[in-house]
Amino acid sequence: MAKIEITHFTDPGCPWAYSASPAIAVLKWRYGAQLDWRLVTIGLTESAEQYIERGYTPVRATRGYMRYRRRYGMPFATEPRERIIGTALACRAIVATRLLDPAREDEAFRALQIAWFTTTLLLDEPRDIARALARVPGLDAQAVIDTLQDERVSAAYQADRQLARTAASSPAELQGKTAQTDGPVRYTAPSLVLQRDDTRLEAGGFQPVQAYDVLIANLDPSLERLQPPQTPLAALERFPAGLVTQEVAAIMAVGNDEPDRDAVEGALVELASEGVARRVPLGDDALWLAV
Repeated sequence: MAKIEITHFTDPGCPWAYSASPAIAVLKWRYGAQLDWRLVTIGLTESAEQYIERGYTPVRATRGYMRYRRRYGMPFATEPRERIIGTALACRAIVATRLLDPAREDEAFRALQIAWFTTTLLLDEPRDIARALARVPGLDAQAVIDTLQDERVSAAYQADRQLARTAASSPAELQGKTAQTDGPVRYTAPSLVLQRDDTRLEAGGFQPVQAYDVLIANLDPSLERLQPPQTPLAALERFPAGLVTQEVAAIMAVGNDEPDRDAVEGALVELASEGVARRVPLGDDALWLAV
């Protein structure tokens, strides 16, 4: 069976991309290996000064995170960083992981996202990037750090940035889901470009999971589509690196129903009390893992 290829334009420092994590988890639950994912780092800012020039401060950023938390349910920390940080070095760490240990690229991306929004680590400094990557089992974080400025990593990162800046005249631009902050029109995070054979469809910027699902169904209605699990444990077993509460709730929602976060969190607490799940505190929430 031919797979649907998905190019995922994203950046570990984008709160919209982080807030889309439940929708991405739903797609991976429903369609599994029938989707072939390719991650492309946008490189939103090469230095913190680009954010500072736009008026960003640590307090302003944290207050924004609180709004995302209330609206979309992902865990956030509410302690401001000591300073604003740029995203380029974290993007380079993802690219370096892709080149050194491609099977762990997605885990590295997620570890950096989680560290970005639930800790005060300065993720434009190699030492703190290494601390964030330490949560990825089996990844040689120091090897990643040692290659951040290597020519091969630089070339691959610049190729990512260039591809992300090809959104002019795209469906994403028509929807107002692009940006032009450093020259060419670029995709915003997260943007998904789906392709099967010669058919290409775009879901530019932040979208509800229903938008992604409609595009996938039209690209290939012969796909197998897994229904929601009966208990949260099945979801945790499918995602051994763990899920946060909102991700589990999204996976368990039926059709276009709103996720029942309270009910799911209660069920997760019960699983933890039975010793079949583990709760790891994360920001104002938790990462849940099957035991």
